[in-house]
Amino acid sequence: MLRKILLTICLLPAALLLSAQEECQSGSKLSLLFIGDIMGHDEQIASAWNTETGNYEYDDVFRYVRNEISEADIAVANLEVTLGGSPYKGYPAFSSPASLASACMNAGIDVLATANNHSVDRGKKGILNTIRRLDSLGIRHTGTFADSISRDTLSPMIIEKNGISVALLNYTYGTNGLKVPSPAIVNMLDTNLIASDIAKAKALNPDVIIPFVHWGIEYDTLPSAEQTRLAGFFLTRGADLVIGSHPHVLQQMEWTLTDSCRNDRIVVYSLGNFVSNQRTIRRDGGAMVRIELEKTGSLTSVARAGYYLTWVHTPVEDGKKRFYVLPCSVFENKPEHFTRPSDYQKMKLFIRNSRNLLNSGNSGIQEIIHSEEGWIY
Repeated sequence: MLRKILLTICLLPAALLLSAQEECQSGSKLSLLFIGDIMGHDEQIASAWNTETGNYEYDDVFRYVRNEISEADIAVANLEVTLGGSPYKGYPAFSSPASLASACMNAGIDVLATANNHSVDRGKKGILNTIRRLDSLGIRHTGTFADSISRDTLSPMIIEKNGISVALLNYTYGTNGLKVPSPAIVNMLDTNLIASDIAKAKALNPDVIIPFVHWGIEYDTLPSAEQTRLAGFFLTRGADLVIGSHPHVLQQMEWTLTDSCRNDRIVVYSLGNFVSNQRTIRRDGGAMVRIELEKTGSLTSVARAGYYLTWVHTPVEDGKKRFYVLPCSVFENKPEHFTRPSDYQKMKLFIRNSRNLLNSGNSGIQEIIHSEEGWIY
């Protein structure tokens, strides 16, 4: 009798472990896609102008990555321009046509983060026009607000889909020295504000809390001490995934396993450029990070995480410079796609540098590779 009791006790941990493993492997699922800096330099604005229709048209920018974006349940990108109206201009005071945001929506982007160092480029009018234009297009956004009442009402942004709820927050380190005009608000990277916002988010009982953060040192491929300090602060306070932008180059991605089921501590320090006219080494591309969540009961965990490398191709067609975002894994073995061999070599250099950086710096997050059967983690 005693042997039978002992055997039962010995088998219990294994049974519990099996039950926990099964719990981790089933339930509601949600795929998230995070996209880096969507910029609007003068050359991009000129490229978008269609003389035949008399409109600015950006849809072709997304032609080759539309499927990867639209396939995700929720896609979030950093809109690093204002929609402040004419005159349309690039650096240093960005204002792009609203059709850029329309093209983002048409490509499958669900949310635009608007808190970044260019949020105040066109003053109060630029902040308010950006908000109004996004609202009129039906595109969800967060990070900048018309006033404190709007911020209190709309932040954190709660997104519910497939039985999983996400709380999204958005902050920037600054606004290039420009004062935020009252009563408009741009969320700043202030630890007291962050602590209050995360506490407010937790009270709403979301399954995951995600700060999308504009931070770091431009063109530096290593996270700064301030980035690592703030990442730790976000996680300690209760954030689950921390997604970064601003440096305009890629930085490492870390997936820290907390226990056998809750694998949901991820920090992406910089997604790099999604589309811009920055053509120098490392700045001519970026990554789209895909994170798949699973929920069983009250437990939400990260099932898979990976990234697509993307590169901005700028061929001259019909006498005009074009902008196309290419998924690198699809085109790295297609030199025939490039009319200028030098473009193909530049993309290959970006791929080589990016893989060297991320293969050595990443933890738990690998590139998603294209094959004849589709995309493979």
